[in-house]
Amino acid sequence: MKIALINENSQAAKNSMIEAALKKVAEPLGHQVFNYGMYSAEDEEQLTYVQVGILAAVLLNSGAANYVITGCGTGEGAMLACNSFPGVICGHVEDALDAYTFAQINDGNAIALPFAKGFGWGGELNLEYIFEKLYSEESGQGYPRERAVPEKRNKKILDEVKDVTYRNLNVILKELDRELTKGALSTKGFEKYFWENCKDQELRKTVEEILK
Repeated sequence: MKIALINENSQAAKNSMIEAALKKVAEPLGHQVFNYGMYSAEDEEQLTYVQVGILAAVLLNSGAANYVITGCGTGEGAMLACNSFPGVICGHVEDALDAYTFAQINDGNAIALPFAKGFGWGGELNLEYIFEKLYSEESGQGYPRERAVPEKRNKKILDEVKDVTYRNLNVILKELDRELTKGALSTKGFEKYFWENCKDQELRKTVEEILK
């Protein structure tokens, strides 16, 4: 699985710590971690949590990433921004139990973490515990297991609802403010990783047009 890490500007200083915790857990399980930044608070390309949502949607819908790890001060803004787009099911996760139940019950493809609120001594350990429970088992198996059938049914219903209520991402990207979208797709990490991992040619053309 290709896991993308995205930080917005208010919590960019924690990027290297988050990346280290994520790689420590994910890589031994055979997953690849791609750090899309921001890498520090001083980065030339500044991402807001709204732009995090745009970038997450492009990565997931294009197949460049299978999962997105992101967040902001409280995690709420990043979650709302990610869930504004088709093809993204983002959970708000504060601890290992949140991570496990979101993975098993909701079977999403992104989480938003609070990197400021409640993030104190032992914060990096909490991140490791979260990632361990997020990826410890195959996602979507249900919890408790006897609830697996109705939970999988509800997840399928949610996917079908989203297919109706959300428009095509190519259309959305073309109608969003060009500078807002261009800024979200202009990071060093995007340039480094997106083009070689993108699997959707139509979305690739849309991105190329935006970045001209």
